[in-house]
Amino acid sequence: MIEPHAPAPPGAPLPPWGVQGQARLPVRPGFGRFLVLAGVFVCAACGLVYELELVALASYLIGDSVTQASVVLSVMVFAMGIGSLAAKRLRPRAAAGFGAVEAALALVGGCSAMALYAVFAWTGDWGGPWANGSRYLLVAFSLTIGLLIGAEVPLLMELIQRIRRQDPGGAVADLFAADYVGALVGGLAFPFLLLPLLGQLTGALLTGAVNAVVGGALVLGLFRKDLTCRARWFLLVANLVVLGLLASAAVLVDDFERAARHAVYGAGVRVALQTGVQEVVLTGGTHGRPLHLFLDGRLRVSGRDEDRYHEALVHPAMNGPHARVLILGGGDGLAAREVLRYRGVRSVDVVELDGGVVRLARSDPALTALNTHVYDDARVHIMTSDAFSWLRDAPSTYDVVISDLPDPGITASTKLYSQEFYGLARRVLAPDGRLAVHAGPVASRPRVFWTVDSTIRAAGLLTTPYRVGGRDSGFAAGPDRTAGGASKAPGDWGFILASRTGVPLGLPPHGPHLRTLTPAALAADARAASRTRVTGGLPPSTLVHPRYAD
Repeated sequence: MIEPHAPAPPGAPLPPWGVQGQARLPVRPGFGRFLVLAGVFVCAACGLVYELELVALASYLIGDSVTQASVVLSVMVFAMGIGSLAAKRLRPRAAAGFGAVEAALALVGGCSAMALYAVFAWTGDWGGPWANGSRYLLVAFSLTIGLLIGAEVPLLMELIQRIRRQDPGGAVADLFAADYVGALVGGLAFPFLLLPLLGQLTGALLTGAVNAVVGGALVLGLFRKDLTCRARWFLLVANLVVLGLLASAAVLVDDFERAARHAVYGAGVRVALQTGVQEVVLTGGTHGRPLHLFLDGRLRVSGRDEDRYHEALVHPAMNGPHARVLILGGGDGLAAREVLRYRGVRSVDVVELDGGVVRLARSDPALTALNTHVYDDARVHIMTSDAFSWLRDAPSTYDVVISDLPDPGITASTKLYSQEFYGLARRVLAPDGRLAVHAGPVASRPRVFWTVDSTIRAAGLLTTPYRVGGRDSGFAAGPDRTAGGASKAPGDWGFILASRTGVPLGLPPHGPHLRTLTPAALAADARAASRTRVTGGLPPSTLVHPRYAD
């Protein structure tokens, strides 16, 4: 039960950081209470933006969005409890304490994205403990922000009660109502407004500025009479310093982002854009430098070795009827390039989620040269859609289905490597059709590879696994961006050829000349893959029970 506060006697000296008792407001108590609840609303929105920003950036930089979200949420909720307990000591000087908490929260939350990105960009390849620097910093920011957010509630409760006494249940209900509605607004503003319009870095800085302005204005404007002169000056200077730092960072954010991107990708960055689905970066492709395509920081195409990958993915599946071909993913056009080398192909349907990748594949000179302008061919048809959703309503059957999708260990790709997904793919296969699946690296992630195999077999298809070595190891491309850098980058690709009746692994007898693949090499690759088989069998991965975490 909250004890009533006795007003201070006339002429009594003020405590050093504020006064305990009935608040002396420059406005009517009802309007003052409304202003406090409005401040709760805004601060709650800012707090949730910080939380979502940490989850989003950590998922991009580190990988495995489920793990990163679990870490951020659990650490922040724990820290909020500790912060609420610690804030009990600040209740006698609630106004000054709340102002200090909001200034600190604005600075830490606003700068968290830049700090996390900086550590990843400049120390991620140092090895040793530095390789996990992003993880440690993520936990540190989650803990600090959670402590500060947790400290807000008891201080705000004290301020509301000082304005006008009411029963504790009613005060808690009003406070939490404003807090939860603010969290809703912040949660919706982040993905639909801040992220697409401002990006992660600028969005976090702007949120910090709003947090500082609202927190400072609430305390210095509404509760200034309850603060000593020293406390007012301290909070004023602290908020001005915080706003100055955030404004300076906002001015320099573009230069910072370019420098950090060059630290991650090298100095040859030519294109960097946020498509609304993912970040797309192109490096090289000019002056004799090989082209590299990165999606959300992971290497998807390397001009040094993409021919080995795409020949191994496409050509074994073309050994048979191949008039109608479906490519799931592959918006870069490189799988379609290999398909169109066969004269008997009448149509190629490409289902790509990210229209921005397709636009680059149509317009970027280096990428169009690599894919030989496949999108100018009238036989190629583009559908911008999620592959899973598109397969549910696929209009026809295909002789060949090629699954050119990101590694299965990436959380966003899990449903595209599920038993349900392969069941849909089986439905669109012609009776003698073939399905070719990119199943991730074999040597470094054998359990993941063989889980894909067991999942395809659970969908009613017979499988022939194989692998191809010679992968460029200059950049870690797997689902975990901090797994140890290039030294632990995958050295091969794993593939699975599947059909209803089972087809022997081979190449079309009258197919085009291949630069890297021969029947003998393909047979050796299949034997090499079989030697890595995980004994005892692995359960299939499903939508409700994904099994691709190592």
